[in-house]
Amino acid sequence: MSNAIKTAFLLGVLSALLLFIGEALGGAQGLLIGFVFAVGTNFFSYWFSDKVVLRMYNAQEVGPDHRLSRIVSRLAARAGLPQPRCYVIPQASPNAFATGRNPSHAAVAATEGILRILSDEELDGVLGHELAHVKHRDILISSVAATLAAAIMMTARLAMFWGGGRDDREGTNPVALLGTIILAPVAAMLIQAAISRSREFDADAGGSLIAGSPLGLVSALRKIESASRAVPLDANPATAHMFIIKPFSISGLMGLFSTHPPTEQRIQALMQLARP
Repeated sequence: MSNAIKTAFLLGVLSALLLFIGEALGGAQGLLIGFVFAVGTNFFSYWFSDKVVLRMYNAQEVGPDHRLSRIVSRLAARAGLPQPRCYVIPQASPNAFATGRNPSHAAVAATEGILRILSDEELDGVLGHELAHVKHRDILISSVAATLAAAIMMTARLAMFWGGGRDDREGTNPVALLGTIILAPVAAMLIQAAISRSREFDADAGGSLIAGSPLGLVSALRKIESASRAVPLDANPATAHMFIIKPFSISGLMGLFSTHPPTEQRIQALMQLARP
């Protein structure tokens, strides 16, 4: 199954899960509330998520003469994309992300740390990866997935106070209802993480084409992974899926909830692309 088909399927499952939990908690009225809530939260995320996240990290816009802007401008032209706005985040931990509702309203942000430790070739790989996200409209896909998952978790949390909207005479099973309240948020987080991981592999491949080679990104991922352990990023967990490397270390079963594939798996996939 291709990553695009898998993403569409998982987004459908997330939407269905939100409607299911709404129906289970409040019947037809609950289903309608769940649908309206999903539409409303997605609308807000589509229009305002870029401004919120850039402000969250105190990102400062830089002019066309900045090193970041020059590299992004060159790569965007190669990818056939409009010039994104460029921002620098005042943090020493190396990382980067792209945001914006579509290619015409995109922004690329990089930390001071990543600009300090990477060469131009390595930055080509990283920023090519971020522009691939822009080209594939992954920012919108990830925002929708994150918003649906948040809506499911919020609905389940509210249900703990409501106790379910149905009357006992309708045959509601309290145990099943409790199971829905507990398991639905876990399922939502697993699906959101799976969507994010599949988009990362596609962005690695697309970014390598934009950069001209996968080797710069391979080297960059190794450097960022090592440096991030020494200097962790002060990041909000809700935005972890946006960064090129996950800001938090996750292992074992918790890896199922990771928004990024293991870095070594990404490097292996990139090395396959580098072979003749």
